[in-house]
Amino acid sequence: MACQSVAVVMDEQALLGLNPNADARYRQRAIAYFEQLKESQDAWEVCAEALAKGIYSDDHVKFFCFQVLEHQIKFRHCSLSAVQQQLIRETLMKWLQFQLMNTQPEKAFIRNKAAQVFALTFVMEYMTLWPKFFFDILSLVGLNPHGVDIYLRTLMAIDAEVVDRDILHTPEETRRNTLIKDSMREQSIPSLVESWFQILQTYQQSHPELTCQCLEVVGAYVSWIDLNLIANDRFVNLLLSQMSMEELREEACDCLFEIVNKGMDPVDKTKLVESLCQVLQSAGFFNVEQEEDVDFLAKFSRLVNGMGQSLVLSWTKLAKTGNVKDAAETLQAVEAKVPLLLQLLVHEDDDISANIVGFCYEYLHVLKQLPQLTDQQKANIEAIMLAVMKKLTYDDEYNFENEGEDEAMFVEYRKQLKMLLDRLAQVSPELLLEAVRRVFTNTMQNWQTAPFMEVEVAIRLLYMLGEALPAAHGAHFSGDTAKTSALQDMMRTLVSCGVSSYQHTSVALEFFETVVRYDKFFIVEPQHIPGVLMAFLDQRGLRHNSPKVRSRVAYLFSRFIKTLHKHMNAFVEDILTRIQDLLELTPPENGFPALLTSDDQLFMFEAAGILIVNSESPVERKQALMRSLLTPLMDAFRLLLTKLPQETEEERQTALADCLSHAVGFASRTSKAFSNKQTVKQCGCTEVYRDCLQAFLPALSCPVQRSVLRSSVRSFLHRMIICMEEEVLPFVPAASEHMLKDCEAKDLQEFIPLISQITAKFKRQVSPFLQQIFMPLVLAIFEVLARPAEENDQTAALEKQMLRRSYFSFIQTIAGSGMNEVMANQGAENMERIVFTIIQGAVDFPDPIAQKTCFIILTKLVELWGGKDGMVGFPDFIYKHIVPACFLAPLKPTFDLSDAQTVLVLSECALTLKMIHLKRGLEFIQFLQQEYLPSLQVAPEISQELCQVLQQPDVKVLKNYIKAFFQRGKL
Repeated sequence: MACQSVAVVMDEQALLGLNPNADARYRQRAIAYFEQLKESQDAWEVCAEALAKGIYSDDHVKFFCFQVLEHQIKFRHCSLSAVQQQLIRETLMKWLQFQLMNTQPEKAFIRNKAAQVFALTFVMEYMTLWPKFFFDILSLVGLNPHGVDIYLRTLMAIDAEVVDRDILHTPEETRRNTLIKDSMREQSIPSLVESWFQILQTYQQSHPELTCQCLEVVGAYVSWIDLNLIANDRFVNLLLSQMSMEELREEACDCLFEIVNKGMDPVDKTKLVESLCQVLQSAGFFNVEQEEDVDFLAKFSRLVNGMGQSLVLSWTKLAKTGNVKDAAETLQAVEAKVPLLLQLLVHEDDDISANIVGFCYEYLHVLKQLPQLTDQQKANIEAIMLAVMKKLTYDDEYNFENEGEDEAMFVEYRKQLKMLLDRLAQVSPELLLEAVRRVFTNTMQNWQTAPFMEVEVAIRLLYMLGEALPAAHGAHFSGDTAKTSALQDMMRTLVSCGVSSYQHTSVALEFFETVVRYDKFFIVEPQHIPGVLMAFLDQRGLRHNSPKVRSRVAYLFSRFIKTLHKHMNAFVEDILTRIQDLLELTPPENGFPALLTSDDQLFMFEAAGILIVNSESPVERKQALMRSLLTPLMDAFRLLLTKLPQETEEERQTALADCLSHAVGFASRTSKAFSNKQTVKQCGCTEVYRDCLQAFLPALSCPVQRSVLRSSVRSFLHRMIICMEEEVLPFVPAASEHMLKDCEAKDLQEFIPLISQITAKFKRQVSPFLQQIFMPLVLAIFEVLARPAEENDQTAALEKQMLRRSYFSFIQTIAGSGMNEVMANQGAENMERIVFTIIQGAVDFPDPIAQKTCFIILTKLVELWGGKDGMVGFPDFIYKHIVPACFLAPLKPTFDLSDAQTVLVLSECALTLKMIHLKRGLEFIQFLQQEYLPSLQVAPEISQELCQVLQQPDVKVLKNYIKAFFQRGKL
């Protein structure tokens, strides 16, 4: 495998580990050997020798040697001696010489790695040690195919290192790359361009793969070199001739695209594009329908798109500068491309069509800016409309039941077409409306015999008009009469022609989506509501044979009911009867697949709630209807709750707990129907929700599946606090007691907002309860925070951080609700302990969100208890602990004054100091000047300055000063 001279130096055993099939022991040894060679001062030189002399035939060893060399150049180049740097250059050139003599080229992965190493060496040495880099390589390579291949790969690798904008560079690398490009433009680019021409001319017949590589290089470099070197007759004619060669034309197309995309003077750009177009047209490339190669056409479409967008950009620049003559000529050039644009846009292959959308969009933008449209321009608009309408249509192969990658791509393509439709609406809303109306009316007249894709796209177009012709708050049926009557006519046709019975999922979905988008139509013509309701409720909607349709319709039905509840009074009980089976809780042991998922059922319960609450029935009837809706849930809940603790299988337990959680969620969702105008009390529903609470709360003491059950009951309590007002209060103490038993950090963190909600809503009403629960809650938090956790357990650390934040928010809510007696009545020892945790939160934990809350609390406590008639002993506490906290927190190394959140903490800290001055006056100023600031070694003049600012009325001045004060203090 190896020559004797190197065998003594290279670790042959380690090299065996480079083979992908080697066992783990050898692989480990290879990795260790690689690390050793990388870090050694000169051991890597054996790799250079192996490459220069062609010692190894094993591809993995060659690749390994290049990797070692790559590391030296990339990370240790500066520390290499001049001799070692010379060794690298010589190694690369000797290896390249070997390639010229080999009959077979190296494997592609080795050639790519070699090109990377050449490029890295170039980047490091071109400006200093190796200015003749390109000259040396070209002199050696000549027109040898193996050598040309390495040369072209190296140029692409240099592009990746120096030019590619997708690769992030440091400012230093960016500066270096700019210097390299400047130097290349001066010294090397003309000879490189000449070499490209020779390669393209020499190899276009014999080595098409090399020609394609060279075209890629030209395309990559053209963006930053002098365009005249490429955009000349000799070069462009060669490229155009290659557009006619089957193996080269895709790359030639890409190369021309890059030339066209090059930034330049607008008049010159128009001339360049026009001359290209002339040649392409005379060569027959514009006859798109005669071309069968869709891959080439996709590239050609991209080229035409580039040419079109370039012309539009030139027109925009010329129009802006007032160059009327050239702008008119450029606009004429744009218009001349429209027939070709339309051929490509309407092509049956979506990739070809998608590639021209950008030009089409910008052409429409140009038309939008023109004061008046010519007949030809109007005809163009109409042609684009028809093309878009045609291309929006699904094809036969679209798989609606199992959508994969192709389907996802079509959905994305449809979004692009929608952008065009929106732009068409801006240019000519009347034309669009008329075109859609024509297509829609013709299709709806024959929907029974029309293919599904035509029916779907007709309804889809009506749907899309809603966004293309926007109306405030969906008021499409008031205002502009032409638009209103057209939309009204189409909606009337949609809901009365029977198309809702069309047997295809896409049509069914589009029908219901459109009905709900234009739900305001039914306010204008309510006589159509019963027919549409039946469509929602029967096998066309909620009972459709496709789960996808049923699921979407459940959501759309709730939207429809929500908008039109005032028009539903006559149908309320009929609807509730018809959907009764869809509102049943499906127990896990049922075995039958449910028509709707539990998520879909949420929308059904919400719709049922809206119907009951907003009906014009007397209160007694509303109460009876709500009870009949919720009682089955309560009964099922009780039954399942008794089964749950007896269940031993984990999987069954989870299924039962989920089912219980759904029952609570459904009941909760019905309450979304209530409002300030229609409260629970006014609807006579207080009792039924009270019964729900009594049914659900026992779940809190269930010994298994606690997390799921607690979470759902807690959410229900949140809703009931909003809906039931003080009626909920009798249930809160028992619920809280259960929720504080055996809880984890997450449980507490989620429980605290519930107590905060009760505190903020009921204030003094709940003061006795809060005084009772305050210490048990606080102690439970302290106990969870004190639990030991693994040092690197980030989840536990985050949970504790979130719990700490929740705890401080809770204290803030208590203090901010003017209920200081809740804390004051906890006894001196407990009180002190709590206030110490707030001091600790302000100073010790580098969490700006929590720190900010802590300073807000401290400000509030000083306001409540820091005055002359405040709490006994509290002024002393201010001077011993609160004032030091205001200085120690910002002086901490973790307190980052460049961070926006931390600056907010500092603002709150300044407000705390301001409040202390407000409450303690001159006494506080004297304490700072005579005791505290001297203890921090603050100079007397700075101390005096701070005290003067503190006494000024403007808080903003204090905040700015405090920031500067601590910035100085940290220097």
